[in-house]
Amino acid sequence: MGHLPTLKHLSEASLSNIRLIATDMDGTLTKKGKFSAKLLQAFEDLEAAEIKVLIITGRSAGWMSGISQLMPVVGAIAENGGLFYTSEHDQPVTLTPIPDLAAHRQSLSVAFAKLKTQFPEIQESADNRFRVTDWTFDVAAFSSDELKIMAGLCQEMGWGFTYSHVQCHIKPQEQNKAMGLWQVLREYLPTFSREQILSIGDSPNDESLFDPQHFDVSIGVANVMKYINQLQHQPQYITQAAEGDGFCELCRYMLSRK
Repeated sequence: MGHLPTLKHLSEASLSNIRLIATDMDGTLTKKGKFSAKLLQAFEDLEAAEIKVLIITGRSAGWMSGISQLMPVVGAIAENGGLFYTSEHDQPVTLTPIPDLAAHRQSLSVAFAKLKTQFPEIQESADNRFRVTDWTFDVAAFSSDELKIMAGLCQEMGWGFTYSHVQCHIKPQEQNKAMGLWQVLREYLPTFSREQILSIGDSPNDESLFDPQHFDVSIGVANVMKYINQLQHQPQYITQAAEGDGFCELCRYMLSRK
């Protein structure tokens, strides 16, 4: 695991080259689970400055089909890298190949049932019915040790596992936010170079966005500190404010230096 002294404050970051912000949603854009007027204004300000925003979230395909159309963004990646919705089309692009969707969902259901035999308190998430590539259940009050056991059980069954402050995800092993994002960048947004991309998040399912092998500039909003010792890859910089206020802090900092 990393160490806290590696984290630098946002004010130490040079962001003059950034043209695309790849951002998590829950706990990074939201404040107490909601979008604020201040956040929406920040999106408008970024758009005016020709800085694009791409949302990349663990939320379901059902959620992101709407948000990708309603928000001033270039698109949204759902299910931690599973699907991509562009702002111009309402049909998703599947980033994780699934030859037989019905068989895939059945296999995920079996994996969830096996987890439930050891953790009978787990409850399927309300939005699970709107998912394509992964299976979710509510985080509840699981300890880090319990989450590690769940991850190990999923691995034994041939699945990956990740979690945020909202949900736990049973998923294809290679599916993560970084892999999904780079696929989208290569195939749909090829004009952005690595040096022009900033990634930002707040929890363990954002860890791949903090990996320096993939991203030169990564930022955590302040609430990432809750998980910092659980992250193998930590963000390079951290905001003073938490949740959506931290994202707005980033936007102010970037725009003040243009």
